[in-house]
Amino acid sequence: MAHYLFNLVGPEVLQARIFGVEADEPHGSALAAGDLALLYSGAPERELLGRAVLASAVHAWTPSEAKTYPGASRRGVVLSQVEEWRPAVSMSDVLSRIDRSQGARADFETSVVRITENEYETALAVAVAAGVAVAQT
Repeated sequence: MAHYLFNLVGPEVLQARIFGVEADEPHGSALAAGDLALLYSGAPERELLGRAVLASAVHAWTPSEAKTYPGASRRGVVLSQVEEWRPAVSMSDVLSRIDRSQGARADFETSVVRITENEYETALAVAVAAGVAVAQT
């Protein structure tokens, strides 16, 4: 099981329960069912919106997935156990508790970012400490 941060274009992924992955996306071919992902809204918000479990590896969208997906990608992963955090968790709060010497940061060039188990668990701990309400979508 691997841990990822999915850099979202918008919160629509929470409702759609699918995440687009382009063919040239770093780590895209490594994504597998059972992996864990934090769902992140980058600049200017820089907030963690929730988390999910990957229900599939990357695949071409089925016709029904293509209709559901809010973006232009033609392939991606299906998400399960999607949690939306209310309120969202500030990435700066998470980064303040992580050793940043290994490159942890708030801005990313890619949509799929591999993170460590410790980074993932720290984000969950910050969410719990902040008292976020979890909404299953």
